[in-house]
Amino acid sequence: MTEFTGERVVPGQVNEDLWAEHMSRYAFAARFAAARDVLDIGCGTGYGTAELAQTARTAHGIDISADAVAYAESHYPLTNTTFLTAPANNIPFTNASFSLITAFEVIEHLVDWRELLREASRLLSPDGLFFVSTPNKLYYTESRGVEGPNPYHTHEFDYEEFRTTLTEYFPQSAVLLQNRMEAFAFYPHATYFPVEAQIAGSRGTPDDAHFFLGVCSHSELPSLQSFLYVPRASNVLKEREHHIQALTAELATARAERDEIIRVHDEQTHHLHAQNRWAKDLDRQLKATGKDLESAVKALDTAEATVIERTLWAQGLDRQLVQVKASRWVRLGWKLGLGPKIDSDV
Repeated sequence: MTEFTGERVVPGQVNEDLWAEHMSRYAFAARFAAARDVLDIGCGTGYGTAELAQTARTAHGIDISADAVAYAESHYPLTNTTFLTAPANNIPFTNASFSLITAFEVIEHLVDWRELLREASRLLSPDGLFFVSTPNKLYYTESRGVEGPNPYHTHEFDYEEFRTTLTEYFPQSAVLLQNRMEAFAFYPHATYFPVEAQIAGSRGTPDDAHFFLGVCSHSELPSLQSFLYVPRASNVLKEREHHIQALTAELATARAERDEIIRVHDEQTHHLHAQNRWAKDLDRQLKATGKDLESAVKALDTAEATVIERTLWAQGLDRQLVQVKASRWVRLGWKLGLGPKIDSDV
Protein backbone atom coordinates (compact mmCIF):
# COMPACT_ATOMS: atom_id res chain seq x y z
CA MET A 1 0.00 0.00 0.00
CA THR A 2 1.15 3.50 -0.72
CA GLU A 3 1.54 5.78 2.27
CA PHE A 4 -0.04 9.17 2.74
CA THR A 5 1.88 11.50 0.41
CA GLY A 6 0.08 14.83 0.68
CA GLU A 7 -1.51 14.52 -2.77
CA ARG A 8 -5.00 15.30 -1.43
CA VAL A 9 -7.92 17.42 -2.55
CA VAL A 10 -8.74 19.68 0.38
CA PRO A 11 -11.84 21.88 0.08
CA GLY A 12 -10.89 25.51 -0.30
CA GLN A 13 -7.23 24.73 -1.02
CA VAL A 14 -7.41 23.67 -4.68
CA ASN A 15 -8.40 25.58 -7.79
CA GLU A 16 -11.98 25.40 -9.05
CA ASP A 17 -11.19 23.26 -12.08
CA LEU A 18 -9.49 20.55 -10.01
CA TRP A 19 -12.28 20.64 -7.45
CA ALA A 20 -14.95 20.24 -10.14
CA GLU A 21 -12.95 17.43 -11.76
CA HIS A 22 -13.12 15.38 -8.55
CA MET A 23 -16.65 16.35 -7.49
CA SER A 24 -18.10 15.40 -10.88
CA ARG A 25 -17.31 11.73 -10.24
CA TYR A 26 -19.14 11.76 -6.93
CA ALA A 27 -22.06 13.58 -8.57
CA PHE A 28 -22.21 10.80 -11.17
CA ALA A 29 -22.18 8.03 -8.53
CA ALA A 30 -24.59 9.86 -6.20
CA ARG A 31 -27.42 9.30 -8.70
CA PHE A 32 -27.24 5.60 -7.76
CA ALA A 33 -26.67 6.01 -4.01
CA ALA A 34 -30.27 6.43 -2.79
CA ALA A 35 -31.08 4.08 0.12
CA ARG A 36 -27.86 2.12 -0.40
CA ASP A 37 -25.05 1.23 1.99
CA VAL A 38 -22.05 3.03 0.53
CA LEU A 39 -18.30 2.54 0.90
CA ASP A 40 -15.88 5.21 -0.35
CA ILE A 41 -12.39 3.68 -0.65
CA GLY A 42 -9.60 6.28 -0.45
CA CYS A 43 -12.03 8.91 0.82
CA GLY A 44 -9.28 11.42 1.56
CA THR A 45 -10.70 14.47 3.32
CA GLY A 46 -14.25 13.06 3.11
CA TYR A 47 -15.98 15.58 0.83
CA GLY A 48 -17.06 12.84 -1.61
CA THR A 49 -18.30 10.51 1.10
CA ALA A 50 -20.42 13.37 2.43
CA GLU A 51 -21.84 13.93 -1.06
CA LEU A 52 -22.87 10.27 -1.35
CA ALA A 53 -24.31 10.33 2.17
CA GLN A 54 -26.94 12.89 1.17
CA THR A 55 -29.17 10.11 -0.21
CA ALA A 56 -27.45 6.92 1.01
CA ARG A 57 -28.75 4.85 3.90
CA THR A 58 -25.26 4.64 5.37
CA ALA A 59 -21.92 5.94 4.12
CA HIS A 60 -18.48 4.77 5.20
CA GLY A 61 -15.22 6.43 4.13
CA ILE A 62 -11.86 4.71 4.56
CA ASP A 63 -8.37 6.07 3.95
CA ILE A 64 -4.86 5.01 4.87
CA SER A 65 -4.08 8.50 6.17
CA ALA A 66 -5.10 9.11 9.78
CA ASP A 67 -4.73 12.87 9.18
CA ALA A 68 -7.16 12.78 6.27
CA VAL A 69 -9.67 10.72 8.28
CA ALA A 70 -9.41 13.14 11.21
CA TYR A 71 -10.14 16.03 8.83
CA ALA A 72 -13.17 14.19 7.41
CA GLU A 73 -14.56 13.41 10.86
CA SER A 74 -14.25 17.02 12.00
CA HIS A 75 -15.71 18.58 8.83
CA TYR A 76 -18.50 16.11 7.98
CA PRO A 77 -20.16 14.94 11.23
CA LEU A 78 -23.18 13.36 9.52
CA THR A 79 -25.39 10.97 11.46
CA ASN A 80 -25.33 8.27 8.75
CA THR A 81 -21.60 8.60 8.01
CA THR A 82 -18.47 7.11 9.57
CA PHE A 83 -14.81 7.44 8.67
CA LEU A 84 -12.14 4.83 9.34
CA THR A 85 -8.37 4.58 8.92
CA ALA A 86 -7.73 1.42 6.90
CA PRO A 87 -5.74 0.24 3.86
CA ALA A 88 -7.46 -0.55 0.59
CA ASN A 89 -6.07 -4.10 0.58
CA ASN A 90 -7.51 -5.06 3.97
CA ILE A 91 -10.87 -3.39 4.60
CA PRO A 92 -12.44 -4.44 7.92
CA PHE A 93 -15.97 -5.27 6.73
CA THR A 94 -17.65 -8.58 6.00
CA ASN A 95 -18.41 -9.93 2.53
CA ALA A 96 -21.18 -8.27 0.49
CA SER A 97 -21.58 -5.46 3.03
CA PHE A 98 -22.14 -2.68 0.50
CA SER A 99 -24.43 -2.10 -2.45
CA LEU A 100 -22.39 0.83 -3.79
CA ILE A 101 -18.60 1.20 -3.61
CA THR A 102 -16.47 4.03 -5.02
CA ALA A 103 -12.69 4.23 -5.49
CA PHE A 104 -11.89 7.47 -7.30
CA GLU A 105 -8.25 8.25 -8.21
CA VAL A 106 -6.91 5.60 -5.83
CA ILE A 107 -5.90 2.57 -7.86
CA GLU A 108 -2.99 4.29 -9.65
CA HIS A 109 -1.38 5.05 -6.26
CA LEU A 110 -1.17 1.43 -5.15
CA VAL A 111 1.64 -1.05 -5.67
CA ASP A 112 -0.75 -3.94 -4.99
CA TRP A 113 -3.57 -2.37 -6.99
CA ARG A 114 -5.17 -5.75 -7.77
CA GLU A 115 -5.89 -6.12 -4.06
CA LEU A 116 -8.14 -3.07 -4.30
CA LEU A 117 -10.22 -4.80 -6.98
CA ARG A 118 -10.32 -8.06 -4.99
CA GLU A 119 -11.54 -6.23 -1.88
CA ALA A 120 -14.15 -4.31 -3.85
CA SER A 121 -15.37 -7.57 -5.40
CA ARG A 122 -15.53 -9.23 -1.97
CA LEU A 123 -17.39 -6.37 -0.30
CA LEU A 124 -19.88 -5.68 -3.11
CA SER A 125 -23.35 -7.20 -2.84
CA PRO A 126 -24.58 -9.35 -5.77
CA ASP A 127 -26.70 -6.51 -7.16
CA GLY A 128 -24.33 -3.73 -6.09
CA LEU A 129 -22.36 -1.20 -8.19
CA PHE A 130 -18.65 -0.44 -8.07
CA PHE A 131 -17.34 2.86 -9.51
CA VAL A 132 -13.59 3.19 -10.05
CA SER A 133 -11.71 5.97 -11.86
CA THR A 134 -8.15 6.53 -13.00
CA PRO A 135 -6.31 8.91 -15.36
CA ASN A 136 -5.63 7.84 -18.92
CA LYS A 137 -1.95 6.91 -19.00
CA LEU A 138 -1.44 8.09 -22.60
CA TYR A 139 -2.93 11.54 -22.13
CA TYR A 140 -1.59 11.97 -18.60
CA THR A 141 1.99 11.31 -19.71
CA GLU A 142 1.61 13.76 -22.58
CA SER A 143 -0.03 16.48 -20.48
CA ARG A 144 2.66 16.43 -17.77
CA GLY A 145 5.35 17.28 -20.32
CA VAL A 146 8.62 18.40 -18.75
CA GLU A 147 7.31 17.63 -15.24
CA GLY A 148 7.75 13.94 -16.01
CA PRO A 149 5.95 11.02 -14.34
CA ASN A 150 3.84 11.64 -11.25
CA PRO A 151 5.98 10.44 -8.31
CA TYR A 152 2.82 9.42 -6.40
CA HIS A 153 1.59 7.03 -9.11
CA THR A 154 2.85 3.46 -9.19
CA HIS A 155 0.67 2.03 -11.98
CA GLU A 156 -1.23 3.90 -14.69
CA PHE A 157 -3.65 2.37 -17.22
CA ASP A 158 -4.46 2.84 -20.84
CA TYR A 159 -8.04 2.18 -21.94
CA GLU A 160 -7.65 -1.43 -23.01
CA GLU A 161 -5.72 -2.56 -19.92
CA PHE A 162 -8.23 -0.87 -17.62
CA ARG A 163 -11.24 -2.38 -19.40
CA THR A 164 -9.72 -5.87 -19.54
CA THR A 165 -8.60 -5.79 -15.90
CA LEU A 166 -12.04 -4.85 -14.61
CA THR A 167 -13.63 -7.82 -16.39
CA GLU A 168 -11.29 -10.16 -14.48
CA TYR A 169 -13.01 -9.22 -11.22
CA PHE A 170 -16.49 -8.19 -12.32
CA PRO A 171 -18.46 -10.12 -14.96
CA GLN A 172 -20.36 -6.96 -15.87
CA SER A 173 -18.40 -3.76 -16.47
CA ALA A 174 -18.36 -0.69 -18.68
CA VAL A 175 -15.73 2.03 -19.04
CA LEU A 176 -16.91 5.60 -19.57
CA LEU A 177 -14.72 8.52 -20.63
CA GLN A 178 -14.44 11.64 -18.49
CA ASN A 179 -13.54 14.83 -20.32
CA ARG A 180 -13.90 18.55 -19.80
CA MET A 181 -15.88 20.13 -22.64
CA GLU A 182 -17.39 23.37 -23.89
CA ALA A 183 -21.13 23.80 -23.33
CA PHE A 184 -23.95 26.35 -23.44
CA ALA A 185 -26.61 26.57 -20.74
CA PHE A 186 -30.10 28.06 -20.61
CA TYR A 187 -31.37 28.64 -17.08
CA PRO A 188 -33.45 31.12 -15.07
CA HIS A 189 -32.10 33.63 -12.59
CA ALA A 190 -32.47 32.89 -8.86
CA THR A 191 -34.78 29.90 -9.41
CA TYR A 192 -34.27 26.27 -10.34
CA PHE A 193 -35.55 24.29 -13.30
CA PRO A 194 -35.05 20.55 -13.83
CA VAL A 195 -32.04 20.02 -16.08
CA GLU A 196 -32.10 18.33 -19.45
CA ALA A 197 -28.76 17.85 -21.18
CA GLN A 198 -27.81 17.03 -24.75
CA ILE A 199 -24.42 16.05 -26.14
CA ALA A 200 -24.69 16.71 -29.86
CA GLY A 201 -21.70 14.58 -30.76
CA SER A 202 -18.32 13.33 -29.65
CA ARG A 203 -14.85 13.30 -31.11
CA GLY A 204 -11.64 11.43 -30.45
CA THR A 205 -10.94 7.96 -29.14
CA PRO A 206 -10.38 6.51 -25.65
CA ASP A 207 -6.68 7.25 -26.14
CA ASP A 208 -7.55 10.97 -26.10
CA ALA A 209 -9.64 10.83 -22.90
CA HIS A 210 -8.54 12.53 -19.71
CA PHE A 211 -9.92 9.97 -17.23
CA PHE A 212 -11.63 6.58 -17.29
CA LEU A 213 -14.60 5.74 -15.08
CA GLY A 214 -15.36 2.07 -14.64
CA VAL A 215 -18.88 0.97 -13.68
CA CYS A 216 -18.85 -2.64 -12.46
CA SER A 217 -21.21 -5.21 -10.99
CA HIS A 218 -21.56 -8.92 -10.30
CA SER A 219 -24.92 -8.81 -12.06
CA GLU A 220 -26.47 -6.86 -14.92
CA LEU A 221 -25.58 -3.18 -15.05
CA PRO A 222 -28.36 -0.59 -14.81
CA SER A 223 -29.20 1.49 -17.84
CA LEU A 224 -26.40 4.03 -18.16
CA GLN A 225 -26.76 7.48 -19.68
CA SER A 226 -24.24 10.17 -20.50
CA PHE A 227 -23.91 12.57 -17.59
CA LEU A 228 -23.08 16.27 -17.81
CA TYR A 229 -21.80 17.97 -14.66
CA VAL A 230 -21.79 21.78 -14.51
CA PRO A 231 -20.11 23.02 -11.31
CA ARG A 232 -21.49 26.53 -11.64
CA ALA A 233 -23.78 28.21 -14.14
CA SER A 234 -22.27 31.55 -15.13
CA ASN A 235 -20.90 33.56 -18.02
CA VAL A 236 -17.72 31.60 -18.40
CA LEU A 237 -16.67 33.75 -21.36
CA LYS A 238 -16.77 36.88 -19.18
CA GLU A 239 -14.88 35.11 -16.42
CA ARG A 240 -12.34 33.98 -18.98
CA GLU A 241 -11.93 37.56 -20.23
CA HIS A 242 -11.37 38.76 -16.66
CA HIS A 243 -8.89 35.96 -16.19
CA ILE A 244 -7.07 37.02 -19.37
CA GLN A 245 -6.99 40.62 -18.12
CA ALA A 246 -5.52 39.46 -14.81
CA LEU A 247 -2.95 37.36 -16.65
CA THR A 248 -2.11 40.34 -18.89
CA ALA A 249 -1.51 42.50 -15.81
CA GLU A 250 0.65 39.77 -14.30
CA LEU A 251 2.54 39.52 -17.58
CA ALA A 252 3.17 43.29 -17.58
CA THR A 253 4.48 43.07 -14.02
CA ALA A 254 6.65 40.11 -14.94
CA ARG A 255 8.05 42.00 -17.94
CA ALA A 256 8.83 45.02 -15.74
CA GLU A 257 10.61 42.74 -13.28
CA ARG A 258 12.46 41.11 -16.16
CA ASP A 259 13.54 44.52 -17.52
CA GLU A 260 14.78 45.55 -14.07
CA ILE A 261 16.73 42.30 -13.78
CA ILE A 262 18.28 42.93 -17.22
CA ARG A 263 19.16 46.51 -16.20
CA VAL A 264 20.82 45.36 -12.98
CA HIS A 265 22.61 42.61 -14.90
CA ASP A 266 23.93 45.11 -17.48
CA GLU A 267 25.01 47.46 -14.69
CA GLN A 268 26.82 44.69 -12.87
CA THR A 269 28.39 43.49 -16.12
CA HIS A 270 29.68 47.03 -16.82
CA HIS A 271 31.04 47.25 -13.28
CA LEU A 272 32.66 43.85 -13.64
CA HIS A 273 34.37 44.89 -16.89
CA ALA A 274 35.66 48.06 -15.17
CA GLN A 275 36.96 45.98 -12.27
CA ASN A 276 38.64 43.61 -14.73
CA ARG A 277 40.36 46.52 -16.48
CA TRP A 278 41.52 47.93 -13.12
CA ALA A 279 42.84 44.49 -12.13
CA LYS A 280 44.75 44.18 -15.40
CA ASP A 281 46.29 47.67 -14.97
CA LEU A 282 47.25 46.82 -11.40
CA ASP A 283 48.82 43.58 -12.60
CA ARG A 284 50.90 45.47 -15.16
CA GLN A 285 51.98 47.97 -12.50
CA LEU A 286 52.92 45.18 -10.13
CA LYS A 287 54.93 43.49 -12.85
CA ALA A 288 56.75 46.77 -13.64
CA THR A 289 57.36 47.40 -9.94
CA GLY A 290 58.63 43.88 -9.64
CA LYS A 291 61.21 44.51 -12.34
CA ASP A 292 62.35 47.71 -10.59
CA LEU A 293 62.59 45.85 -7.30
CA GLU A 294 64.58 43.12 -9.01
CA SER A 295 67.08 45.72 -10.32
CA ALA A 296 67.28 47.33 -6.88
CA VAL A 297 67.94 43.98 -5.26
CA LYS A 298 70.68 43.26 -7.78
CA ALA A 299 72.25 46.67 -7.06
CA LEU A 300 72.08 46.02 -3.34
CA ASP A 301 73.66 42.62 -3.86
CA THR A 302 76.48 44.25 -5.88
CA ALA A 303 77.00 46.95 -3.28
CA GLU A 304 77.03 44.41 -0.50
CA ALA A 305 79.60 42.34 -2.37
CA THR A 306 81.78 45.47 -2.79
CA VAL A 307 81.52 46.31 0.91
CA ILE A 308 82.48 42.79 1.82
CA GLU A 309 85.40 42.88 -0.61
CA ARG A 310 86.72 46.19 0.76
CA THR A 311 86.21 45.08 4.31
CA LEU A 312 88.32 42.03 3.64
CA TRP A 313 90.95 44.23 1.99
CA ALA A 314 90.99 46.57 4.99
CA GLN A 315 91.26 43.68 7.38
CA GLY A 316 94.22 42.33 5.39
CA LEU A 317 95.88 45.73 5.39
CA ASP A 318 95.37 46.03 9.13
CA ARG A 319 97.13 42.74 9.68
CA GLN A 320 100.06 43.93 7.52
CA LEU A 321 100.35 47.09 9.57
CA VAL A 322 100.39 45.14 12.77
CA GLN A 323 103.18 43.01 11.35
CA VAL A 324 105.12 46.07 10.26
CA LYS A 325 104.84 47.67 13.68
CA ALA A 326 105.95 44.45 15.28
CA SER A 327 109.06 44.20 13.05
CA ARG A 328 112.30 44.94 14.97
CA TRP A 329 113.90 46.34 11.82
CA VAL A 330 111.15 48.88 11.51
CA ARG A 331 111.51 49.84 15.17
CA LEU A 332 115.29 50.16 14.71
CA GLY A 333 114.74 52.38 11.68
CA TRP A 334 112.46 54.59 13.72
CA LYS A 335 115.17 55.00 16.38
CA LEU A 336 117.71 55.97 13.72
CA GLY A 337 115.17 58.32 12.11
CA LEU A 338 114.76 56.18 9.04
CA GLY A 339 111.60 54.80 7.34
CA PRO A 340 108.02 56.05 7.30
CA LYS A 341 106.43 57.44 10.45
CA ILE A 342 103.47 55.27 11.47
CA ASP A 343 100.97 56.50 14.01
CA SER A 344 101.22 54.27 17.03
CA ASP A 345 97.42 54.21 17.40
CA VAL A 346 97.00 52.49 14.07
